[in-house]
Amino acid sequence: MKLLFVVMDGLGDRPIKELDNKTPLEYANTPNMDKFASLGMNGLLHVIAPGVTPGSDTAHLALFGVDPYEYYTGRGPFEAAGIGLEVKQGDIAFRTNFATINTEDIITDRRAGRISEGTKELAELFKNMEIDGVEILLVAGTEHRAALVLRGDGLSDRVSENDPHVEGQKPLEFKPLEDTPEAQKTARVLTTFVMKAKTLLSNAELNKNRESQGLPLANYLLIRGAGKVPQVPNFEEEYCLESACVAGGGLYKGVGRMLGMHIIEDSRLTGGTTTNLTAKFDVALEALQTYDFVFTHVKGTDNFSHDGNPVGKMKFIEKVDKELYRFLPENFKNDLVVMITGDHSSPCSFKDHSADPVPVVIYSPDCRVDKVEKFGESYAAEGNLGHLLGKHLMGIALNELRLVHKFGA
Repeated sequence: MKLLFVVMDGLGDRPIKELDNKTPLEYANTPNMDKFASLGMNGLLHVIAPGVTPGSDTAHLALFGVDPYEYYTGRGPFEAAGIGLEVKQGDIAFRTNFATINTEDIITDRRAGRISEGTKELAELFKNMEIDGVEILLVAGTEHRAALVLRGDGLSDRVSENDPHVEGQKPLEFKPLEDTPEAQKTARVLTTFVMKAKTLLSNAELNKNRESQGLPLANYLLIRGAGKVPQVPNFEEEYCLESACVAGGGLYKGVGRMLGMHIIEDSRLTGGTTTNLTAKFDVALEALQTYDFVFTHVKGTDNFSHDGNPVGKMKFIEKVDKELYRFLPENFKNDLVVMITGDHSSPCSFKDHSADPVPVVIYSPDCRVDKVEKFGESYAAEGNLGHLLGKHLMGIALNELRLVHKFGA
């Protein structure tokens, strides 16, 4: 018995006038999702809680049955784990950008021209660095992104960031957010670190070459998203499922890795600026031959939402739908439970996350089929799952797995 969990980032939306007052999902031609809806159980998912706007990190914790109110400490640990940094309980982790700063200490580019090569070389400059007894670990990710980890005694995640989130300003000062020796020490270490980093990066051969080419220098580090690495439940032990994660973004791989999932690294999933959906779902199909549970994350829906492009979002949803034929009951020969939902709503009119619930469908060969015929926000409201919280989703899916495994389809 297998379980496929497809999460389309930012799937939920609101009615769009140019789409006949339907959402992009409702307007899209989605025969495969609609078939799962007509054969399954539908509902509306409040990923965190009613009226609470989820972040992608807290949302995914909830979707995997982990209460973010209990375990979430900040985004940094998940980004660091996603990049491949082996974080340990008690580490303080941060999201980091290579950025460009001028001679007057003004940030001129928060992403260093979206630098695409050489950041791993830059990160090597910090190898074996230690400040005040604290080990410094910096690992480059994709483009301008990196992760920073502070490892040592007497540290705290209660510190401010130096990223003003806009260009044309000086970096902010690191400050303790509570009056404790640990927060004060962490702020001091970070302050010293960025000063050292500025010197090292400015003198790097890579930046001298970029300067000669007229490219933005990667001569500064913007640091944010502090979080103490938590001890989260192990997903496989919690649900007795051998699990795999098929995702491109570091955050989603990081959540999966910290929960103990196997991260599928496949060359078909990398190398382009847009998701190869056919390759992604081919990999997911192959993973189902080995693993009991396969989480597959699709990012594009959220990108179109943040761009305010409902037509693009609708067309992308249609592309996702075409790839789901592999998992229809007539095509997937083994018993399979399928869950499809989003991690949050991202209305195109708002260009950001919202607290609106997202549609969810759970199909199993012997589930309590409701009267819903199409997959969409307004249709799901009529389903027999009703309104539910994200942290309860895995329990419902596990019930379907148990019943099908015990009695057969």
